[in-house]
Amino acid sequence: MDFRELEEKLVAFRDARNWAKYHTPKSLAISAAVELGELLEHFQWESDGEVLEAVKDPAKREAIADEIADVVIYLTLLAHELGIDLNEAVERKLRKNELKYPAPERPP
Repeated sequence: MDFRELEEKLVAFRDARNWAKYHTPKSLAISAAVELGELLEHFQWESDGEVLEAVKDPAKREAIADEIADVVIYLTLLAHELGIDLNEAVERKLRKNELKYPAPERPP
């Protein structure tokens, strides 16, 4: 699924519930930040090794995946409200990063 397909599904889900009135750019940006905070709670006070061990538990892995999904959902809806094509934005940003941070040349 690409971002356009995801956006269509999310907007249809939202519109079926008459939630569009709540999905202003400001509210969506705040909601994305709140969900990111909830994601960060899974990493608070844990080392990288402890987190990698914890996600071996399917319930913990699913809880983290749910928070990541919430962030993606709100950011996708925010892009929709602002008229930003996420496929195009991500591709453009990757091109900028390739120029800014070129990969080191490999020796022959």
